[in-house]
Amino acid sequence: MSYAMRSLVEDDNRYLKSFQLFLECSSEHPCMQDFIHVILPDILASIGEGKANLHVMGVGSGSGEVDLEMFSELRLKHLAVTVDNQVVEPSAQQLHLYKVLVSQKPNLDYIKFTWNKMTATEFEKDWREKNYTKKMDFIHMIQMLYYVKDPCKGKLLIILVSGESGWGKHWKTFKTQLCNTESSHSVTTGDIKTYLDSKTVSYQSYELPSQIDITECFTEGDQRGELLLDFLTEVLNFSSTAPAELKARALELLRHPDCSKEVEGRVIFNNTLGVLVVDPLQ
Repeated sequence: MSYAMRSLVEDDNRYLKSFQLFLECSSEHPCMQDFIHVILPDILASIGEGKANLHVMGVGSGSGEVDLEMFSELRLKHLAVTVDNQVVEPSAQQLHLYKVLVSQKPNLDYIKFTWNKMTATEFEKDWREKNYTKKMDFIHMIQMLYYVKDPCKGKLLIILVSGESGWGKHWKTFKTQLCNTESSHSVTTGDIKTYLDSKTVSYQSYELPSQIDITECFTEGDQRGELLLDFLTEVLNFSSTAPAELKARALELLRHPDCSKEVEGRVIFNNTLGVLVVDPLQ
């Protein structure tokens, strides 16, 4: 990255604002909800067979809405079980929103929440230093990736952008120029499939069509567009800090048919998600 450009994750407030705008402009959460309520139940039915207590880990759980939707389906499949839920989330604001959401939701007394305000890397280090031997029945990582060595006999759910999405094309082109590799590794499900195939690990794969309206990104000075552009590039104040040539190339690719399509004068970015369900390791 250029010395003048900083990672968006360095500014928690702006990151959250850009993320909320991204959700507003995209169909990401609706397509996830379809997956959770249509496909995920059968996957959840296969975990923790015969157990009275399930161990679940959510890595990068954000404000918890998706987690609680998954728990509602888990409850339907395992009516009598209790759940120990490890929540790993580095954002204090997001973790607070998750706690508030839990306090407002009825009938969650079967879940014990353990709050871990830390990054996935910090959590892994802490887990190893304390020599925990607890085995997880279900680990989910939604829009983030954390490699848990020896995830034991539990299922692992990974939701990331698809390698065929606009993100995949964008990252391949600008990985070294835009992405802060210490906090963002530009990983798609295509990358994970390649890794799992090389290790002959069994998994199921699903594609969830999704899109984002990024039209305002191409209007100079538009505040919503600039905020959304920060999220797309992962650069804080991208419009004002990126070199002119890099900014022009990034905008050109975002509008290119490899990444987006034009519908009734709007620029619609391909945000297709990939879901991988990794089977328990033998």
